[in-house]
Amino acid sequence: MLQFVPYTLKSRSVEGIKVCRSVIDKSSFVPLARRKYNRMVKYLNQSEAINVDKDLFEKYKFSVDQLMELAGQSCAVAIAKSYPLSSDSEDASSNRVLVCCGPGNNGGDGLVCARHLKLFGYSPEIYYPKRTNNELYQRLLHQCIENDVLVLENQRIEEATANSTVFLHKYVVVVDALLGFSFRPPVREPFVHIIDMLKSTSVPICSVDIPSGWDVERGPPEDGGIKPQMLISLTAPKMCASKFDGKFHYLGGRFVPEKLESQYNLNLPKYVGTDFVVRL
Repeated sequence: MLQFVPYTLKSRSVEGIKVCRSVIDKSSFVPLARRKYNRMVKYLNQSEAINVDKDLFEKYKFSVDQLMELAGQSCAVAIAKSYPLSSDSEDASSNRVLVCCGPGNNGGDGLVCARHLKLFGYSPEIYYPKRTNNELYQRLLHQCIENDVLVLENQRIEEATANSTVFLHKYVVVVDALLGFSFRPPVREPFVHIIDMLKSTSVPICSVDIPSGWDVERGPPEDGGIKPQMLISLTAPKMCASKFDGKFHYLGGRFVPEKLESQYNLNLPKYVGTDFVVRL
């Protein structure tokens, strides 16, 4: 069930506010998802998402690789929950997962996710069209290679076969970790073709934090964009997640300090036991 409250760049609690939905223009309101325990999960705009990350790094002294490891592991756990390992040994594609990684933190989450999927028994393959000289990402890629994760070296997926749609059908799921919440439209090379492929495929897509090509606040582009079957929001959901109408929506990244949650009025759902993710 969705409730709508006036949009504001400031983080303020809105619990207890009642609005008449019949007379309110919902397009100007921030969506908040009501949980069964009667709390309201906040959806972050872009500036709030940036500030939350900044506080995690500067005030709470988390390192980038520390949060990336926890986020990527959360993604792998959520995928394993929604797309369990198949016992069909005769189907070569039954446990193959394509992980598409971009050059930023979203792509780093994808590299970590691929490594953990391998440890879980899947057969992940990495598509990494725009690499970086950043030492952290080089280490993450090296870890994948040393764990026998196949990397599609020196080739773009669209060159692998004349029929790119058929190519993607080799996989049980495609992980979209290309572009994160800092993305500003339009999509540029070398991501145009792969995103076009993801828009047209029937293979389930799992987007990490933000579906690639979506605006972090407004959601999908006018042409519809990628329509993932699964979305894994990290730290806290972003505003664009209100436009997600897929089958599985998880929150991952169980590392938010209570003080930070209170500061931004995040009202995050409670994780069960030792789980890394929670279903939204």
